[in-house]
Amino acid sequence: MINIGENKMNKKNIGIYIHIPFCKKKCEYCDFKSYVGKENLIDRYIKWVNHELKEVGEGNKIDYENNIDDLIIVKTIYIGGGTPSILPPKYISDILRTVKENYTIDNENLEVTIEVNPGTVDEEKLMEYKKCGVNRLSIGLQATQNRVLNVLGRIHTYNDFLVTYNSARKIGFDNINVDLMLGIPGQSLEDVQESVEKIIKLSPEHISTYSLIIEKGTPFYKKLEKNEINLPGEEIERKMYWLVKRKLEDAGYVHYEISNFAKRGYESKHNLACWNQEEYVGVGAAAHSYTNNVRYSNICEIEEYINNYENDMETNNFEFHEKQTKDSKMKEFMMLGLRKINGIKIQDFKNKFGENPIYLYRKELDKLVNENLLEIDGDVIKLTEKGLDLANLVWEEFV
Repeated sequence: MINIGENKMNKKNIGIYIHIPFCKKKCEYCDFKSYVGKENLIDRYIKWVNHELKEVGEGNKIDYENNIDDLIIVKTIYIGGGTPSILPPKYISDILRTVKENYTIDNENLEVTIEVNPGTVDEEKLMEYKKCGVNRLSIGLQATQNRVLNVLGRIHTYNDFLVTYNSARKIGFDNINVDLMLGIPGQSLEDVQESVEKIIKLSPEHISTYSLIIEKGTPFYKKLEKNEINLPGEEIERKMYWLVKRKLEDAGYVHYEISNFAKRGYESKHNLACWNQEEYVGVGAAAHSYTNNVRYSNICEIEEYINNYENDMETNNFEFHEKQTKDSKMKEFMMLGLRKINGIKIQDFKNKFGENPIYLYRKELDKLVNENLLEIDGDVIKLTEKGLDLANLVWEEFV
């Protein structure tokens, strides 16, 4: 067990991610660690999620006023999945209560996000979320055309989404993200334009837009092998991306990360912390953590996760991935930072590592600048427009 308080002399902020691996139905494209038909395990699973939260947080509930120099402060909580919204709301309330009882919380600025899928929440459930401290919703829409949603294997219609969205507004949620997917089989440029225009009219605070990636082991992968589905070509997919980018920017949204747009001041605190290489703790099956320069995760299988706790073998739940060296940490900082549209401040790199990235990565930067994938503007290194389309080539230079 890695305790976040091991290096407690330095004040630091952390985020907490809680993984809820239950779903009503597995989407055709999904390779996330989520499971269908295991609702009978929910009660036992949440019991041990709360146990893990207590263990990891042990010793970190500190007097905010009197021990300011030794604080480890929780700035964000993110409940993801899977489909967290299929759980009865009492479980979400229990989880948030456990966090607040065992960690020092930044109560004034705390961001608490839960992912919800249309068709799995109603006004009563949303009201319970708000009562227990959730202040940000991330709604999985993906597209506004029912035929496209059907291709994806989603369990909801566009009207279901509207009911969920309007209910959330009625209850008082004023920080909502909507997911939009590009490059779906059978999806046209006109479909994407219709979707983004409808979303803009609803005026959510945040919009995540990402391209479909076909992963091995998913139904889509098998269908693609059998030529049962046709994906939009790369050129069309890129046109979709730039159409969405221009439409959202024209509507006043700030493009702050490759896949994310927000009204000013509503950028995702949790995700920004990850891209800024700040620490986070993942709790539950398949959750990943990054603390004290160590990256580790929990095992993926729900039953195994539960059984290890019930049989006093909890150490078997943890899988070590990497103890970062200074070199690997600097390269990762470059990769993560170049996801942000504003890029990396050279002075921030110097302050964190005592090195100058311009000198340290002069060979890589010269190549990328010459290929018009990166630009260096004063104190900032960032992607060009061409770099936005070919970002993977940029990141490969820092692997």
